[in-house]
Amino acid sequence: GQVKVFRALYTFEPRTPDELYFEEGDIIYISDMSDTNWWKGTCKGRTGLIPSNYVAEQAESIDNPLHEAAKRGNLSWLRECLDNRVGVNGLDKAGNTALYWACHGGHKDIVDVLFTQANLELNQQNKLGDTALHAAAWKGYADIVEMLLAKGARTDLKNNEKKLALDMATNAACASLLKKKQSAGT
Repeated sequence: GQVKVFRALYTFEPRTPDELYFEEGDIIYISDMSDTNWWKGTCKGRTGLIPSNYVAEQAESIDNPLHEAAKRGNLSWLRECLDNRVGVNGLDKAGNTALYWACHGGHKDIVDVLFTQANLELNQQNKLGDTALHAAAWKGYADIVEMLLAKGARTDLKNNEKKLALDMATNAACASLLKKKQSAGT
């Protein structure tokens, strides 16, 4: 099932060993909501039961937590999301993946960690048709363009404006890498 992510409204002091202690503001990963009163959740590496009313109705559900971590370059939060099985290829409202946002922000360390995920989709196109490679080329991150190409990112995908990543390259280093890859044939 899908992991839901909430921020705790209150601090909870457990009364039994199977309940989970958490503090107001903590991020909690909910893996089982089958019981309406007690949900199974993970917080700071510990798993246990939590009262649903401490997070349910009033709490802020964090949409696309992996995307937020990637966008901000927050490595520890990204790792926590992955450790709690937040889907690596989930799409936000614009159809972007966490990899897209990591490349868009120039967060090389985040890209590295995402590359360790077995089922990472390198060539996912968003609603504008852009891929992570388009984002890295457009933002001028040659090091990330190089990483994506080494992983096998496709250079032949065009966005909705019929532009390749090469057409979007904003600096000579990115353009050169993309030209070299295209002439080698992908």
